[in-house]
Amino acid sequence: MDHPDPLQVRWIHGSESAKHNTDPDLQVHWHDDATVILRQNKAINYEAPFLFLLFGRERALLLDTGATAEAALFPLRDTVDALVDQWLQRHPRPGYELLVLHTHSHGDHVAGDGQFADRPDTTVVDPDRESIHGFLGLTSDLDHSARLDLGGRVVDCLASPGHDAAAVTYFDARTGFLLTGDTVYPGRLYVEDRDAFAQTIDRLVAFADTHPVSHVVGCHIEMSTTPGVDYPIRTTFQPDEPPLEMTVDQLRDVQRAVAQVGDRPGRHVFDDFVLQVDA
Repeated sequence: MDHPDPLQVRWIHGSESAKHNTDPDLQVHWHDDATVILRQNKAINYEAPFLFLLFGRERALLLDTGATAEAALFPLRDTVDALVDQWLQRHPRPGYELLVLHTHSHGDHVAGDGQFADRPDTTVVDPDRESIHGFLGLTSDLDHSARLDLGGRVVDCLASPGHDAAAVTYFDARTGFLLTGDTVYPGRLYVEDRDAFAQTIDRLVAFADTHPVSHVVGCHIEMSTTPGVDYPIRTTFQPDEPPLEMTVDQLRDVQRAVAQVGDRPGRHVFDDFVLQVDA
């Protein structure tokens, strides 16, 4: 499914004056009855990462905790608690659990972990490679994926090093979302380990060839709607963003770009993304 219907949502994207920003601290978008996409306000942190909340019958999965630790500035715990309460009103059950995992270990994706430290019925998995691989059951054979059962909703988990050694991509069969974190998104793809990144992209393309991926969904938007033009780092107003979701065809474009760039470090600009390869 290379050209699925778009998500049909206008994301908050900052304002010309942060002082006068009226966006919510967290934008909440219910994609369906059991899937929530959240975006952090650019006035709080310019990274404006996306987070994902997936509900199963036995537990909910929160992927990433954003770029800001302080609950007073970034009320992630309160927001998630309210969303869980909403879901439980429709699907009541006792002792419902929350699992907090990460797409990778960088600070703008793990800063809010501490807000969940004392939450009942909650497991927060540390974002380092050893902890997350151990919890999920990923092995040294990175072509072997793990499966995470939320209760009637199974998420495939694929080790995805290259941008970060601890990176994991999640495939949710319910929505068809391939949740790629900072490995693939419409923006600057920072490549820390070129060989590992190339192998990861090959692995994701092969996975998409054999699974019903509807959208490739990363954690940022940094490109503009003008092909090859990205917003500068620390931009807090992005009025001309492309969609968050990408297609499997665009994932294949990343694969071709990685092969084209080869061993050359530096900034390599393509229509829908930029490869930023470490020396």
